[in-house]
Amino acid sequence: MLTQVPVTDIIRKQRDFFATGKTKDVKWRLEQLKRLKQAVVDDQEAIIKAVQADLGRPEFEAYFEIAAIGEINYAIKHLKSWVKPKKVGVGLEQFPASAKIYPEPLGVVLIISPWNYPFQLLISPLVGAIAGGNCAVLKPSEIAAHTSSAIANLIQKTFDPAYIAVVEGDADTSKALLAEKFDHIFFTGGTAIGKIVMEAAAKHLTPVTLELGGKNPCIVDADVNLNYTAKRITWGKYLNAGQTCIAPDYLLVDRRIKSDLLTEVQKCVADFYGQEPEKSPDYARIISHRHFDRLVPLLKDGKIVIGGQTRPEDKYIAPTVIDGVSWDSPVMEEEIFGPILPVLEYQDLNDAIAQINARPKPLALYLFSHNKQKQQQILQQTSSGGVCINDTVMQFQNTELPFGGVGNSGMGRYHGKASFDTFSNFKSVLNKKLWFDANLRYPPYSNFKLSLLKGIIG
Repeated sequence: MLTQVPVTDIIRKQRDFFATGKTKDVKWRLEQLKRLKQAVVDDQEAIIKAVQADLGRPEFEAYFEIAAIGEINYAIKHLKSWVKPKKVGVGLEQFPASAKIYPEPLGVVLIISPWNYPFQLLISPLVGAIAGGNCAVLKPSEIAAHTSSAIANLIQKTFDPAYIAVVEGDADTSKALLAEKFDHIFFTGGTAIGKIVMEAAAKHLTPVTLELGGKNPCIVDADVNLNYTAKRITWGKYLNAGQTCIAPDYLLVDRRIKSDLLTEVQKCVADFYGQEPEKSPDYARIISHRHFDRLVPLLKDGKIVIGGQTRPEDKYIAPTVIDGVSWDSPVMEEEIFGPILPVLEYQDLNDAIAQINARPKPLALYLFSHNKQKQQQILQQTSSGGVCINDTVMQFQNTELPFGGVGNSGMGRYHGKASFDTFSNFKSVLNKKLWFDANLRYPPYSNFKLSLLKGIIG
């Protein structure tokens, strides 16, 4: 843990640094993005080891954290075009004039990251903050303590804390940060804490981006390739031991194929992790005993058809599928955020859609179906942060797709250009000329002027 400087001092120094105007220089921003990239490359082994220490992730999955480099590369490639003022049209009534939209930095921003992907989900929004020309205070999750320390060391040796600073600590540290005035707060985490963040931000009228979660439905139509469907669901659900905000939270399966699908999922679990997943080097662990204790009671719902084994000393919960649950079962009340997959069935897709729409809007919605008409029906009749058809989780990796939630699952977007937009103010500028001035708008207002105005408006 780094020696902490009082939060107020960090913010004051960052405001002073921002006031110099240095962060507005595009060339300088590009240099900082390149420095960040090099720092990630240089420290990637330490980052991987930290993530493995925190979550027990296999090395392959731990390397997903380094995918943040893709965000950096994308920003470096496109930043010069993003910062250019955009010319927009003006009406005849404005003649002679021009109009442009200028992106400008917000100022000093706060980024609070979660523990499940503790490096990637801090660095990705930081890329947008740097690209937008801001100073940033970073608060990594104390639950992923090893990764928090790795982040603090990386940032400290790469950037002046008057520009980018890391503040480590527990909930009291977060509370102290939220009591301060920032120009934007970017929070990734659970809905309950998201409400606390928004309440604190409201006291300063600070805009927020909330990347939350939710119960992501995974609808499986009868018209599918069962093998591919099962593989993609199994991978997306049990990746990082289910501790992924966009993991399928529950299956909603056409009753005609439910039995066959569950048989295929069972085969996939065995193919991926062996007959004893606890011995697999490719299966992660639950982050903490507190979260382990939260998940275990959910295993009592319905009938366990796959998995169900636990080992408290290792924070291990087997890849589990539970059949026979109802919509009001405890496992269906909140986001699971663990390797437990409840299964419900439907006979009519309209009924399935009605059940989904009766609940808070999810961060992600998955549909497996060859039927294009049903694909369109789902897109048109449901609302979610994002949709992925015939796969799971992979939508997050597309830099061209803005990522975020809606309703209880969050607000605001990031990734690629959306990250730059999130951390920018788009200033509208109307530039009038002084060599001509029509008298139409000035009193006295004659009937002729009124008729002309009605013609322009109508």
